[in-house]
Amino acid sequence: MKAGLPVVDQVSEERAVKMSQARSAPGVVTRQAKGRRRSSGIGVPIARSRFVMIAVAVFAGLGLAWWGATTLELVKPIFLPSPASVVSQLGKLASDGTLWLDLQASMYRIAIGFLIASALAIPIGVLIGSFGAWEAGVEPLVDFVRYMPVVAFVPLSILWSGTGDTQKFLIIFIGTFFQQVLMIMDNVKRVPKDFIGLGRTLGLPDRKILTRIVVPSALPGIWDTLRISLGWAWTWLVLAELVAATSGLGYRIIVSQRYFQTNTIIGYILLLGVLGLITDQVMKALGKVLFRQDGHVQ
Repeated sequence: MKAGLPVVDQVSEERAVKMSQARSAPGVVTRQAKGRRRSSGIGVPIARSRFVMIAVAVFAGLGLAWWGATTLELVKPIFLPSPASVVSQLGKLASDGTLWLDLQASMYRIAIGFLIASALAIPIGVLIGSFGAWEAGVEPLVDFVRYMPVVAFVPLSILWSGTGDTQKFLIIFIGTFFQQVLMIMDNVKRVPKDFIGLGRTLGLPDRKILTRIVVPSALPGIWDTLRISLGWAWTWLVLAELVAATSGLGYRIIVSQRYFQTNTIIGYILLLGVLGLITDQVMKALGKVLFRQDGHVQ
């Protein structure tokens, strides 16, 4: 910087010199522009229209393969019914109300069970991610329990709470809570230490650092944790309904197995996939809106 000039003027002069040098080097600018125009590669976003087109093409390809295998009778209908048979069976179940009753029962169970698990996992995960004493007291226990197979708790949950909705809530809780706690702990630990140091420099107490700095910074990661664990919740719900239930999507699958109704089984499995895809995409879109995230799709 030149002596005698104010700091602002010196910075402005240096910036003007750099801009002049950039204009005098068109090759550098051209290369930078080409780099910005890359449409593919690691970390390069793609247009939403192209993303949707590729996704639809993949599903359409799988559907055509399924249709071709059943039309050419490469697979017996008892093992793989045709798409038309599956759609027709779902239509019958929808018309007599069976499908809607099963869907309503499963949606209610997963909503309550997942909300209970998340409501407890978030504060506990934040605490053990922020304070060493909480981590020492809770994290080893959570690690210990999360390696226990959820399937082994199914008979115990029936003994403890019967075969009603409480048993389904308990299985969803066991299957998601302990994983959520550890993932939320990791989300909190990823908050830059400089942010916390800034709070201490400003003289904020731990409570305000936690509520004003740590939690807001970790919220996008916590939201992604909830989105991922919701997929696990669907899995454990179906498991619980397969073993002990009188309604729900899992219950209908096990009943259909007894009568070799493969079209119903595949139809309900596809329905579970559609429900999972919808909830996942809704939570992903909400995350971008709530936290102003720039996803990989523009």
